[in-house]
Amino acid sequence: MVSRLVLVLGDQLSEGLSALREGNRETDRVVMAEVLEEATYVRHHPKKIALVFAAMRKFAAALEDAGWTVFYTQMDDTENAGSIVGEVLRRAEQTGAQEVICTEPGEWRLINKLTHAPVRTRILQDDRFLASHADFETWAEGRKALRMEYFYRDMRRKTGLLMDGDQPAGGQWNFDHDNRKPAPGDLKPEGPLRFEPDNVTGDVLALVEARFDGHFGDLRPFWFATTRAQALEALAHFIRHALPRFGDYQDAMLRGEDFLYHAILSPYLNIGLLGPLEVCQAAEQAYRDGHAPLNAVEGFIRQIIGWREYVRGIYFLEGPDYAQRNALRQTRDLPAMYWGGETRMACMQAAIGQTAREAYAHHIQRLMVTGNFALLAGIDPSQVSQWYLEVYADAFEWVEAPNVVGMSQFADGGVIASKPYVSSGAYINKMSDYCKGCAYKVAQKTGEGACPFNTLYWHFLDRHRERFSKNARMGNMYGTWDRMDADKRKLILSDAEAVLAKLDAGEVV
Repeated sequence: MVSRLVLVLGDQLSEGLSALREGNRETDRVVMAEVLEEATYVRHHPKKIALVFAAMRKFAAALEDAGWTVFYTQMDDTENAGSIVGEVLRRAEQTGAQEVICTEPGEWRLINKLTHAPVRTRILQDDRFLASHADFETWAEGRKALRMEYFYRDMRRKTGLLMDGDQPAGGQWNFDHDNRKPAPGDLKPEGPLRFEPDNVTGDVLALVEARFDGHFGDLRPFWFATTRAQALEALAHFIRHALPRFGDYQDAMLRGEDFLYHAILSPYLNIGLLGPLEVCQAAEQAYRDGHAPLNAVEGFIRQIIGWREYVRGIYFLEGPDYAQRNALRQTRDLPAMYWGGETRMACMQAAIGQTAREAYAHHIQRLMVTGNFALLAGIDPSQVSQWYLEVYADAFEWVEAPNVVGMSQFADGGVIASKPYVSSGAYINKMSDYCKGCAYKVAQKTGEGACPFNTLYWHFLDRHRERFSKNARMGNMYGTWDRMDADKRKLILSDAEAVLAKLDAGEVV
Protein backbone atom coordinates (compact mmCIF):
# COMPACT_ATOMS: atom_id res chain seq x y z
CA MET A 1 0.00 0.00 0.00
CA VAL A 2 1.15 3.54 -0.77
CA SER A 3 2.18 5.38 2.38
CA ARG A 4 1.58 9.00 1.35
CA LEU A 5 0.92 11.23 -1.59
CA VAL A 6 3.41 14.00 -2.36
CA LEU A 7 1.57 16.85 -4.08
CA VAL A 8 3.66 18.99 -6.44
CA LEU A 9 2.02 22.11 -7.85
CA GLY A 10 2.73 23.80 -11.17
CA ASP A 11 4.82 26.57 -9.59
CA GLN A 12 6.83 24.13 -7.46
CA LEU A 13 9.03 22.54 -10.12
CA SER A 14 12.17 22.40 -7.99
CA GLU A 15 14.25 19.31 -7.34
CA GLY A 16 14.88 20.44 -3.76
CA LEU A 17 11.21 21.09 -2.94
CA SER A 18 10.52 20.50 0.75
CA ALA A 19 7.71 18.03 0.02
CA LEU A 20 10.02 15.97 -2.19
CA ARG A 21 12.77 16.01 0.44
CA GLU A 22 10.27 14.78 3.01
CA GLY A 23 8.92 12.07 0.72
CA ASN A 24 10.14 8.53 0.24
CA ARG A 25 10.68 7.29 -3.32
CA GLU A 26 9.93 3.70 -2.33
CA THR A 27 6.67 4.14 -0.44
CA ASP A 28 5.24 7.52 -1.48
CA ARG A 29 3.72 8.62 -4.78
CA VAL A 30 3.97 12.03 -6.42
CA VAL A 31 0.73 13.62 -7.62
CA MET A 32 0.76 16.27 -10.34
CA ALA A 33 -2.23 17.46 -12.31
CA GLU A 34 -3.22 19.92 -15.02
CA VAL A 35 -6.67 20.99 -13.84
CA LEU A 36 -9.28 23.34 -15.24
CA GLU A 37 -9.81 25.14 -11.93
CA GLU A 38 -6.21 26.34 -11.78
CA ALA A 39 -6.18 27.36 -15.44
CA THR A 40 -9.41 29.33 -15.20
CA TYR A 41 -9.95 30.73 -11.66
CA VAL A 42 -8.68 33.73 -13.57
CA ARG A 43 -8.40 33.52 -17.35
CA HIS A 44 -4.63 33.15 -17.54
CA HIS A 45 -2.70 34.21 -20.64
CA PRO A 46 -2.35 31.23 -23.02
CA LYS A 47 1.45 31.51 -22.91
CA LYS A 48 1.39 31.21 -19.12
CA ILE A 49 -0.79 28.10 -19.21
CA ALA A 50 1.46 26.57 -21.85
CA LEU A 51 4.61 27.41 -19.87
CA VAL A 52 3.30 25.81 -16.69
CA PHE A 53 1.84 22.70 -18.32
CA ALA A 54 4.89 22.01 -20.50
CA ALA A 55 7.26 22.55 -17.58
CA MET A 56 5.10 20.30 -15.38
CA ARG A 57 5.17 17.45 -17.89
CA LYS A 58 8.93 17.64 -18.23
CA PHE A 59 9.46 17.92 -14.47
CA ALA A 60 7.28 14.84 -13.93
CA ALA A 61 9.44 12.93 -16.42
CA ALA A 62 12.58 14.09 -14.57
CA LEU A 63 11.13 12.86 -11.27
CA GLU A 64 10.43 9.46 -12.81
CA ASP A 65 14.00 9.32 -14.10
CA ALA A 66 15.10 10.03 -10.52
CA GLY A 67 13.18 7.02 -9.21
CA TRP A 68 9.81 8.48 -8.23
CA THR A 69 6.48 7.01 -9.23
CA VAL A 70 4.43 9.92 -10.51
CA PHE A 71 0.67 9.96 -10.94
CA TYR A 72 0.32 12.66 -13.58
CA THR A 73 -3.03 13.85 -14.89
CA GLN A 74 -3.16 15.73 -18.18
CA MET A 75 -5.90 18.24 -18.87
CA ASP A 76 -7.72 15.98 -21.34
CA ASP A 77 -7.58 12.81 -19.25
CA THR A 78 -11.15 11.53 -19.04
CA GLU A 79 -10.92 10.91 -15.28
CA ASN A 80 -9.51 14.37 -14.52
CA ALA A 81 -11.37 15.68 -11.45
CA GLY A 82 -10.89 19.28 -12.55
CA SER A 83 -9.36 20.60 -9.31
CA ILE A 84 -6.25 20.03 -7.22
CA VAL A 85 -8.22 18.77 -4.23
CA GLY A 86 -10.34 16.56 -6.48
CA GLU A 87 -7.22 14.99 -7.99
CA VAL A 88 -5.68 14.42 -4.55
CA LEU A 89 -8.85 12.67 -3.36
CA ARG A 90 -9.04 10.56 -6.52
CA ARG A 91 -5.43 9.41 -6.15
CA ALA A 92 -5.87 8.78 -2.41
CA GLU A 93 -8.83 6.51 -3.13
CA GLN A 94 -6.92 4.80 -5.94
CA THR A 95 -3.82 4.10 -3.82
CA GLY A 96 -5.17 3.84 -0.29
CA ALA A 97 -2.88 6.66 0.89
CA GLN A 98 -4.03 8.22 4.15
CA GLU A 99 -1.91 11.36 4.14
CA VAL A 100 -0.86 14.07 1.73
CA ILE A 101 2.28 16.15 2.11
CA CYS A 102 2.80 19.29 0.10
CA THR A 103 4.86 22.45 0.07
CA GLU A 104 2.92 25.58 0.97
CA PRO A 105 1.15 27.10 -2.07
CA GLY A 106 1.73 30.75 -2.95
CA GLU A 107 -1.94 31.72 -2.74
CA TRP A 108 -4.25 31.90 0.25
CA ARG A 109 -6.99 30.53 -2.02
CA LEU A 110 -5.23 27.21 -2.51
CA ILE A 111 -3.88 27.04 1.04
CA ASN A 112 -7.48 27.26 2.25
CA LYS A 113 -8.66 24.52 -0.12
CA LEU A 114 -5.90 22.12 0.94
CA THR A 115 -6.28 22.94 4.63
CA HIS A 116 -9.95 21.97 4.47
CA ALA A 117 -9.57 18.99 2.15
CA PRO A 118 -11.25 15.78 3.44
CA VAL A 119 -7.92 13.97 3.66
CA ARG A 120 -5.12 14.52 6.15
CA THR A 121 -2.83 17.11 4.57
CA ARG A 122 0.46 18.33 5.99
CA ILE A 123 1.68 21.61 4.52
CA LEU A 124 5.43 22.14 4.71
CA GLN A 125 7.37 25.40 4.60
CA ASP A 126 8.40 26.61 1.16
CA ASP A 127 12.08 27.08 1.88
CA ARG A 128 13.00 27.93 -1.70
CA PHE A 129 12.76 31.53 -0.52
CA LEU A 130 15.57 33.16 1.44
CA ALA A 131 13.31 34.69 4.11
CA SER A 132 10.86 32.43 5.92
CA HIS A 133 7.56 33.74 7.26
CA ALA A 134 9.12 33.76 10.72
CA ASP A 135 12.14 35.70 9.44
CA PHE A 136 9.92 38.36 7.89
CA GLU A 137 7.65 38.60 10.93
CA THR A 138 10.70 39.09 13.14
CA TRP A 139 11.99 41.84 10.85
CA ALA A 140 8.58 43.55 10.71
CA GLU A 141 7.83 43.42 14.43
CA GLY A 142 7.73 46.84 16.05
CA ARG A 143 8.44 48.80 12.86
CA LYS A 144 6.24 51.81 12.13
CA ALA A 145 6.83 51.43 8.38
CA LEU A 146 7.75 48.27 6.49
CA ARG A 147 10.02 49.79 3.87
CA MET A 148 11.74 47.45 1.44
CA GLU A 149 15.10 49.24 1.51
CA TYR A 150 15.81 48.28 5.12
CA PHE A 151 14.69 44.70 4.59
CA TYR A 152 16.95 44.54 1.54
CA ARG A 153 19.98 45.64 3.53
CA ASP A 154 19.35 42.88 6.05
CA MET A 155 19.09 40.38 3.18
CA ARG A 156 22.41 41.57 1.81
CA ARG A 157 24.00 40.96 5.21
CA LYS A 158 22.29 37.59 5.54
CA THR A 159 23.37 36.30 2.12
CA GLY A 160 26.71 38.09 1.89
CA LEU A 161 25.84 39.18 -1.64
CA LEU A 162 27.76 42.26 -2.79
CA MET A 163 29.32 42.65 0.63
CA ASP A 164 32.95 43.56 1.30
CA GLY A 165 33.28 42.40 4.86
CA ASP A 166 30.49 44.13 6.78
CA GLN A 167 30.19 46.97 4.24
CA PRO A 168 28.29 47.06 0.95
CA ALA A 169 30.38 46.81 -2.21
CA GLY A 170 31.13 50.24 -3.59
CA GLY A 171 30.42 51.90 -0.26
CA GLN A 172 26.65 52.25 -0.68
CA TRP A 173 23.64 49.95 -0.60
CA ASN A 174 21.65 51.28 -3.51
CA PHE A 175 22.72 52.59 -6.93
CA ASP A 176 19.22 53.32 -8.19
CA HIS A 177 20.11 56.90 -9.11
CA ASP A 178 22.41 55.48 -11.82
CA ASN A 179 19.65 53.31 -13.29
CA ARG A 180 17.24 55.83 -14.73
CA LYS A 181 18.58 56.58 -18.18
CA PRO A 182 16.14 56.90 -21.09
CA ALA A 183 17.00 54.57 -23.95
CA PRO A 184 18.54 56.08 -27.08
CA GLY A 185 16.81 54.94 -30.23
CA ASP A 186 19.84 53.13 -31.62
CA LEU A 187 20.02 50.39 -28.97
CA LYS A 188 20.13 46.87 -30.38
CA PRO A 189 19.66 44.50 -27.44
CA GLU A 190 19.89 40.80 -28.18
CA GLY A 191 16.88 39.95 -26.07
CA PRO A 192 16.21 36.80 -24.04
CA LEU A 193 17.27 33.35 -25.16
CA ARG A 194 14.48 31.67 -27.11
CA PHE A 195 13.78 27.93 -27.30
CA GLU A 196 12.06 26.08 -30.10
CA PRO A 197 9.15 23.97 -28.82
CA ASP A 198 9.89 20.23 -28.75
CA ASN A 199 7.27 17.49 -29.09
CA VAL A 200 6.14 17.74 -25.47
CA THR A 201 5.73 21.49 -25.68
CA GLY A 202 4.08 21.14 -29.07
CA ASP A 203 1.45 18.83 -27.59
CA VAL A 204 0.78 21.36 -24.85
CA LEU A 205 0.48 24.19 -27.35
CA ALA A 206 -2.12 22.21 -29.30
CA LEU A 207 -4.02 21.56 -26.07
CA VAL A 208 -3.96 25.22 -25.00
CA GLU A 209 -4.98 26.32 -28.48
CA ALA A 210 -7.99 24.02 -28.35
CA ARG A 211 -9.07 24.64 -24.76
CA PHE A 212 -8.14 28.24 -23.98
CA ASP A 213 -8.30 30.08 -27.28
CA GLY A 214 -10.75 32.61 -25.80
CA HIS A 215 -8.24 33.85 -23.24
CA PHE A 216 -6.54 37.21 -23.80
CA GLY A 217 -3.14 37.05 -25.47
CA ASP A 218 -1.17 35.31 -28.21
CA LEU A 219 -0.06 31.72 -27.69
CA ARG A 220 2.38 31.68 -30.61
CA PRO A 221 5.21 32.11 -31.13
CA PHE A 222 6.08 30.30 -27.90
CA TRP A 223 9.74 30.41 -26.84
CA PHE A 224 9.93 30.08 -23.05
CA ALA A 225 12.32 27.67 -21.33
CA THR A 226 10.42 24.67 -19.99
CA THR A 227 13.17 22.73 -18.19
CA ARG A 228 15.73 23.61 -15.56
CA ALA A 229 18.55 23.05 -18.05
CA GLN A 230 17.00 25.55 -20.46
CA ALA A 231 16.35 28.04 -17.64
CA LEU A 232 20.02 27.84 -16.68
CA GLU A 233 20.94 28.56 -20.31
CA ALA A 234 18.62 31.57 -20.23
CA LEU A 235 20.32 32.79 -17.06
CA ALA A 236 23.79 32.43 -18.59
CA HIS A 237 22.61 34.27 -21.73
CA PHE A 238 21.31 37.19 -19.65
CA ILE A 239 24.50 37.43 -17.60
CA ARG A 240 26.65 37.41 -20.73
CA HIS A 241 24.64 39.59 -23.09
CA ALA A 242 22.29 41.86 -21.12
CA LEU A 243 23.37 42.32 -17.50
CA PRO A 244 26.18 44.81 -18.28
CA ARG A 245 23.62 47.30 -19.67
CA PHE A 246 20.63 46.24 -17.54
CA GLY A 247 21.17 48.91 -14.89
CA ASP A 248 21.42 51.91 -17.17
CA TYR A 249 18.22 51.18 -19.06
CA GLN A 250 16.09 49.16 -16.64
CA ASP A 251 13.46 51.93 -16.45
CA ALA A 252 13.49 52.79 -20.16
CA MET A 253 10.75 52.02 -22.67
CA LEU A 254 11.26 51.88 -26.43
CA ARG A 255 8.86 51.10 -29.25
CA GLY A 256 9.69 47.87 -31.02
CA GLU A 257 11.93 46.66 -28.16
CA ASP A 258 9.82 44.52 -25.87
CA PHE A 259 12.70 43.36 -23.67
CA LEU A 260 15.65 45.76 -23.88
CA TYR A 261 18.20 44.41 -21.35
CA HIS A 262 15.77 42.79 -18.92
CA ALA A 263 16.39 39.24 -17.76
CA ILE A 264 12.95 37.63 -18.37
CA LEU A 265 13.90 35.13 -15.66
CA SER A 266 10.97 35.82 -13.30
CA PRO A 267 8.72 33.17 -14.93
CA TYR A 268 11.43 30.56 -14.31
CA LEU A 269 12.06 31.74 -10.76
CA ASN A 270 8.36 31.79 -9.96
CA ILE A 271 7.64 28.25 -11.19
CA GLY A 272 10.76 26.85 -9.54
CA LEU A 273 13.12 26.13 -12.42
CA LEU A 274 15.65 28.57 -10.95
CA GLY A 275 16.47 29.49 -7.37
CA PRO A 276 16.91 33.09 -6.19
CA LEU A 277 20.32 32.62 -4.62
CA GLU A 278 21.90 30.93 -7.64
CA VAL A 279 20.61 33.69 -9.91
CA CYS A 280 22.02 36.41 -7.65
CA GLN A 281 25.34 34.61 -7.22
CA ALA A 282 25.73 34.40 -10.99
CA ALA A 283 25.15 38.15 -11.25
CA GLU A 284 27.55 38.89 -8.40
CA GLN A 285 30.24 36.77 -10.04
CA ALA A 286 29.86 38.86 -13.20
CA TYR A 287 30.62 41.96 -11.12
CA ARG A 288 33.56 40.33 -9.33
CA ASP A 289 34.95 39.23 -12.70
CA GLY A 290 34.68 42.74 -14.13
CA HIS A 291 32.06 41.72 -16.68
CA ALA A 292 29.20 43.87 -15.37
CA PRO A 293 29.18 47.21 -13.50
CA LEU A 294 28.07 47.50 -9.91
CA ASN A 295 25.01 49.64 -10.64
CA ALA A 296 23.62 46.94 -12.95
CA VAL A 297 24.36 44.02 -10.64
CA GLU A 298 23.15 45.75 -7.49
CA GLY A 299 19.91 46.81 -9.19
CA PHE A 300 19.30 43.28 -10.44
CA ILE A 301 20.07 41.60 -7.11
CA ARG A 302 17.85 44.12 -5.30
CA GLN A 303 14.89 43.05 -7.42
CA ILE A 304 15.33 39.45 -6.25
CA ILE A 305 16.59 39.32 -2.65
CA GLY A 306 15.08 42.70 -1.90
CA TRP A 307 11.81 43.22 -3.71
CA ARG A 308 10.80 39.62 -4.52
CA GLU A 309 11.41 38.37 -0.99
CA TYR A 310 9.86 41.49 0.51
CA VAL A 311 6.54 41.30 -1.36
CA ARG A 312 6.16 37.63 -0.45
CA GLY A 313 6.71 38.57 3.17
CA ILE A 314 4.06 41.30 2.95
CA TYR A 315 1.54 38.97 1.27
CA PHE A 316 1.67 36.38 4.03
CA LEU A 317 2.07 38.90 6.87
CA GLU A 318 -1.00 40.88 5.84
CA GLY A 319 -3.26 37.85 5.47
CA PRO A 320 -5.96 36.50 3.14
CA ASP A 321 -7.88 39.76 2.74
CA TYR A 322 -4.92 41.69 1.36
CA ALA A 323 -5.74 41.25 -2.33
CA GLN A 324 -9.25 42.70 -1.81
CA ARG A 325 -8.24 45.96 -0.13
CA ASN A 326 -9.41 49.28 -1.56
CA ALA A 327 -8.16 52.06 0.72
CA LEU A 328 -8.88 54.79 -1.85
CA ARG A 329 -12.39 53.46 -2.56
CA GLN A 330 -11.91 53.47 -6.31
CA THR A 331 -14.76 51.75 -8.17
CA ARG A 332 -14.55 52.43 -11.91
CA ASP A 333 -14.58 49.35 -14.17
CA LEU A 334 -11.43 48.35 -16.03
CA PRO A 335 -11.63 49.87 -19.54
CA ALA A 336 -11.78 47.70 -22.65
CA MET A 337 -8.35 49.00 -23.75
CA TYR A 338 -6.78 46.67 -21.17
CA TRP A 339 -8.17 43.74 -23.13
CA GLY A 340 -6.89 44.98 -26.46
CA GLY A 341 -9.70 47.45 -27.12
CA GLU A 342 -8.95 50.54 -29.13
CA THR A 343 -7.07 53.41 -27.51
CA ARG A 344 -5.52 56.60 -28.83
CA MET A 345 -2.88 56.58 -26.08
CA ALA A 346 0.37 55.32 -27.63
CA CYS A 347 1.93 54.32 -24.30
CA MET A 348 -1.05 52.21 -23.26
CA GLN A 349 -1.26 50.69 -26.73
CA ALA A 350 2.44 49.76 -26.60
CA ALA A 351 2.41 48.27 -23.10
CA ILE A 352 -0.83 46.32 -23.56
CA GLY A 353 0.08 45.19 -27.06
CA GLN A 354 3.38 43.84 -25.77
CA THR A 355 1.56 42.14 -22.90
CA ALA A 356 -0.78 40.41 -25.33
CA ARG A 357 2.12 39.22 -27.50
CA GLU A 358 4.59 38.13 -24.85
CA ALA A 359 2.74 37.73 -21.51
CA TYR A 360 5.43 40.13 -20.32
CA ALA A 361 6.05 43.80 -19.65
CA HIS A 362 8.79 45.19 -17.46
CA HIS A 363 8.28 46.84 -14.09
CA ILE A 364 8.06 50.45 -15.30
CA GLN A 365 5.55 49.57 -18.00
CA ARG A 366 3.45 47.84 -15.34
CA LEU A 367 3.87 50.52 -12.66
CA MET A 368 4.05 53.81 -14.54
CA VAL A 369 1.95 53.13 -17.64
CA THR A 370 -0.87 50.61 -17.13
CA GLY A 371 -0.80 50.85 -13.33
CA ASN A 372 -0.47 54.63 -13.25
CA PHE A 373 -3.40 55.07 -15.61
CA ALA A 374 -5.61 52.74 -13.57
CA LEU A 375 -4.80 54.58 -10.36
CA LEU A 376 -5.34 58.04 -11.86
CA ALA A 377 -8.61 56.95 -13.48
CA GLY A 378 -10.01 55.49 -10.25
CA ILE A 379 -10.24 51.89 -11.43
CA ASP A 380 -11.39 49.26 -8.92
CA PRO A 381 -8.09 47.77 -7.64
CA SER A 382 -9.52 44.24 -7.47
CA GLN A 383 -10.19 44.42 -11.22
CA VAL A 384 -6.70 45.81 -11.82
CA SER A 385 -5.17 43.09 -9.68
CA GLN A 386 -7.09 40.37 -11.48
CA TRP A 387 -5.92 41.74 -14.83
CA TYR A 388 -2.26 41.55 -13.84
CA LEU A 389 -2.77 38.03 -12.52
CA GLU A 390 -4.35 36.99 -15.80
CA VAL A 391 -2.02 38.52 -18.34
CA TYR A 392 1.56 37.96 -17.12
CA ALA A 393 3.49 34.70 -17.25
CA ASP A 394 5.27 35.43 -13.97
CA ALA A 395 2.12 36.38 -12.03
CA PHE A 396 1.20 34.32 -8.97
CA GLU A 397 -0.82 35.94 -6.23
CA TRP A 398 1.95 36.08 -3.60
CA VAL A 399 3.99 38.33 -5.91
CA GLU A 400 1.23 39.96 -7.95
CA ALA A 401 -1.06 41.21 -5.16
CA PRO A 402 1.51 43.25 -3.21
CA ASN A 403 2.91 44.69 -6.43
CA VAL A 404 -0.52 45.78 -7.65
CA VAL A 405 -2.65 46.33 -4.54
CA GLY A 406 0.26 47.84 -2.63
CA MET A 407 2.88 49.37 -4.89
CA SER A 408 0.84 50.20 -7.99
CA GLN A 409 -2.65 51.07 -6.72
CA PHE A 410 -1.99 52.19 -3.10
CA ALA A 411 -5.05 50.13 -2.21
CA ASP A 412 -3.39 48.83 0.95
CA GLY A 413 -3.31 52.38 2.33
CA GLY A 414 0.46 52.65 2.50
CA VAL A 415 1.67 49.31 3.83
CA ILE A 416 4.21 49.09 0.99
CA ALA A 417 4.50 52.56 -0.53
CA SER A 418 4.88 55.83 1.36
CA LYS A 419 2.99 57.63 -1.39
CA PRO A 420 1.02 56.67 -4.51
CA TYR A 421 3.10 56.18 -7.66
CA VAL A 422 1.35 58.66 -9.92
CA SER A 423 2.75 60.90 -12.61
CA SER A 424 1.69 63.06 -15.51
CA GLY A 425 2.68 62.30 -19.08
CA ALA A 426 6.05 64.00 -18.54
CA TYR A 427 7.57 60.96 -16.85
CA ILE A 428 6.51 58.63 -19.66
CA ASN A 429 7.87 61.10 -22.21
CA LYS A 430 11.19 61.24 -20.39
CA MET A 431 11.63 57.48 -20.14
CA SER A 432 10.24 56.38 -23.52
CA ASP A 433 9.68 57.27 -27.13
CA TYR A 434 5.97 56.45 -26.83
CA CYS A 435 4.80 60.06 -26.92
CA LYS A 436 6.28 60.71 -30.35
CA GLY A 437 3.49 60.25 -32.85
CA CYS A 438 0.80 59.78 -30.19
CA ALA A 439 -2.64 61.17 -30.96
CA TYR A 440 -2.34 63.22 -27.77
CA LYS A 441 0.25 65.92 -27.08
CA VAL A 442 2.23 65.27 -23.93
CA ALA A 443 3.19 68.94 -23.61
CA GLN A 444 -0.45 70.06 -23.75
CA LYS A 445 -2.02 70.41 -20.32
CA THR A 446 -5.65 71.21 -21.20
CA GLY A 447 -8.05 71.23 -24.09
CA GLU A 448 -8.64 68.92 -27.03
CA GLY A 449 -5.58 66.78 -27.61
CA ALA A 450 -4.12 67.12 -24.12
CA CYS A 451 -2.50 63.96 -22.76
CA PRO A 452 -5.01 62.22 -20.45
CA PHE A 453 -2.24 61.55 -17.94
CA ASN A 454 -1.82 65.31 -17.48
CA THR A 455 -5.42 66.12 -16.52
CA LEU A 456 -6.08 62.88 -14.64
CA TYR A 457 -2.95 63.44 -12.54
CA TRP A 458 -4.30 66.66 -11.06
CA HIS A 459 -7.81 65.23 -10.79
CA PHE A 460 -6.42 62.36 -8.68
CA LEU A 461 -4.59 64.75 -6.36
CA ASP A 462 -7.66 66.96 -6.02
CA ARG A 463 -10.12 64.19 -5.21
CA HIS A 464 -7.75 62.55 -2.69
CA ARG A 465 -6.55 65.79 -1.14
CA GLU A 466 -7.77 64.94 2.36
CA ARG A 467 -5.64 61.80 2.43
CA PHE A 468 -2.46 63.04 0.76
CA SER A 469 -2.08 66.79 1.28
CA LYS A 470 -0.14 66.30 4.51
CA ASN A 471 2.10 63.59 3.02
CA ALA A 472 5.65 64.94 3.24
CA ARG A 473 6.54 63.52 -0.18
CA MET A 474 3.54 65.14 -1.88
CA GLY A 475 3.59 68.63 -0.42
CA ASN A 476 5.33 70.15 -3.44
CA MET A 477 2.69 68.71 -5.78
CA TYR A 478 -0.14 70.26 -3.79
CA GLY A 479 1.80 73.52 -3.57
CA THR A 480 2.03 73.62 -7.36
CA TRP A 481 -1.69 72.86 -7.68
CA ASP A 482 -2.65 75.56 -5.19
CA ARG A 483 -0.54 78.18 -6.96
CA MET A 484 -2.40 77.64 -10.23
CA ASP A 485 -5.00 80.15 -11.30
CA ALA A 486 -8.46 79.07 -10.13
CA ASP A 487 -9.84 79.10 -13.67
CA LYS A 488 -6.98 76.90 -14.85
CA ARG A 489 -7.67 74.40 -12.06
CA LYS A 490 -11.33 74.38 -13.01
CA LEU A 491 -10.48 73.73 -16.67
CA ILE A 492 -8.10 70.88 -15.80
CA LEU A 493 -10.72 69.20 -13.63
CA SER A 494 -13.37 69.67 -16.31
CA ASP A 495 -11.10 68.11 -18.96
CA ALA A 496 -10.33 65.19 -16.63
CA GLU A 497 -14.03 64.64 -15.99
CA ALA A 498 -14.56 64.48 -19.75
CA VAL A 499 -11.93 61.72 -20.02
CA LEU A 500 -13.53 59.80 -17.16
CA ALA A 501 -16.98 60.21 -18.73
CA LYS A 502 -15.64 58.67 -21.94
CA LEU A 503 -14.29 55.72 -19.98
CA ASP A 504 -17.64 55.25 -18.23
CA ALA A 505 -19.47 55.38 -21.57
CA GLY A 506 -17.13 52.82 -23.13
CA GLU A 507 -15.81 55.35 -25.62
CA VAL A 508 -12.26 55.35 -26.95
CA VAL A 509 -9.74 57.36 -24.97
